[in-house]
Amino acid sequence: MKTVATEWANQALNRALNKVQATVPMDLQIRGMHLFQKARQHVIKRPPPPPLVEQPLPPVESLPLERIDVSSPFLYRQGVWKSYYKRLRDEAPVHWQGHTPFGGIWSITRYDDILTVDKDHERFSAEPFIIMGEPPDGLGLAMFIAMDPPCHDQQRKAVQSVVAPRNLQEMESLIRLRVQEVLDELPTDSPFDWVPRVSIELTARMLATLLDFPYEQRQKLVYWSDLVSGSTSATGGTSTADEIFEGLPQMARQFTQLWHDKAARLAAGEKPGFDLITLMQSSEDTRDLIHRPMEFLGNLTLLIVGGNDTTRNSMSGGVYALNQFPDEFLKLKANPGLIPNMVSEIIRWQTPLAYMRRVAKQDTVLGGQFIRKGDKLVMWYASGNRDERKFDQPDAFIIDRPNARQHMAFGFGVHRCMGNRLAELQLKILWEELLARFEAIEVVSEPEIVQSNFVRGYSKMMVKLTRKSV
Repeated sequence: MKTVATEWANQALNRALNKVQATVPMDLQIRGMHLFQKARQHVIKRPPPPPLVEQPLPPVESLPLERIDVSSPFLYRQGVWKSYYKRLRDEAPVHWQGHTPFGGIWSITRYDDILTVDKDHERFSAEPFIIMGEPPDGLGLAMFIAMDPPCHDQQRKAVQSVVAPRNLQEMESLIRLRVQEVLDELPTDSPFDWVPRVSIELTARMLATLLDFPYEQRQKLVYWSDLVSGSTSATGGTSTADEIFEGLPQMARQFTQLWHDKAARLAAGEKPGFDLITLMQSSEDTRDLIHRPMEFLGNLTLLIVGGNDTTRNSMSGGVYALNQFPDEFLKLKANPGLIPNMVSEIIRWQTPLAYMRRVAKQDTVLGGQFIRKGDKLVMWYASGNRDERKFDQPDAFIIDRPNARQHMAFGFGVHRCMGNRLAELQLKILWEELLARFEAIEVVSEPEIVQSNFVRGYSKMMVKLTRKSV
């Protein structure tokens, strides 16, 4: 009887919560959750997690195998990631580390093992999160990349037509125009920071177009993306829980207003567009998403993070790669027809998102290791893309690499990146327009790397351009 009563109480509570979520404005819900979490923290005397303090990481060869921890958000910034991954690939390709700041994890570092996990959603679940740690309490946003079929398939289907081939053809001229506008304004008489002037600006323009977001406010999309993907508890970044709770209500308010404005225009007879909001409103599976605030906000967060970090850091990574391998730039100038293949090589070499997480749905065996139901597995795409078993000279940047398109930066299986063709198109156009204008693109100092175990990105990269002589 007690069990029945408890179940009835839980159902009543869920009904009440659903009613609240459907009627109380989303930004107020987030502010209310923030106040609740702060009060809860005060009552139970639980201090917030301390910020992660950077310490020099030891050479991997000095560590016993069981002490190797590749979860550090400073691994890329300190330039030791390649040696750490290589040792795991060679000695422990399915490696358990039980004492990371993000809990116990299995690190999967070889290409073939990552492929096995990524394609098998029956054994390995994307739920509830695809990042290593956990978001701040109360901000567990639901997004389709962190759902299993059938829910994943239904919500993805609602928006994937925005990047259908026909739409990409229509977008190509707009992307090219915006690339030309940005590049034509760049200085050639002094160094400048490539990251905000080119990578962030072009990404913001594309995101605003995909969402039909107010163009003059496009930088907000990048700010919100950085805020969420930089969560200290989730990815080891620098965004605190308080900062995220302060930023998300504005995002919720603006996207709610955008949703209702579009709904009113459609109701008045306006022809539907092909932006992401309109597509959600037109699908049976997502037309009521506005009444499921954590899913609504989660899926929009997914779409802006997916469109921000990946393309943006590949735009910077390509410039850096060609400076590290100048003979490849000469090869490119001699044969611009290599640009499409070079785009794949940029994405492989940079791997802008380092991993995706899965959870074992059952006791299983992988690579000779026994994995228990509920264990977290981290598929290190950044390691798989440097696996000598798959790629010859994997640390080299080779623009005519025969199997460059077999990189795993877009993932595999049902969760393969929805916007992969759009990302490739943006990078292709960028390099076509760069080659048409500039003789040299010189990185004048070592770039600054963001603090994260998830995003392999650049916060600053000083560049000097030399225009082509007429």
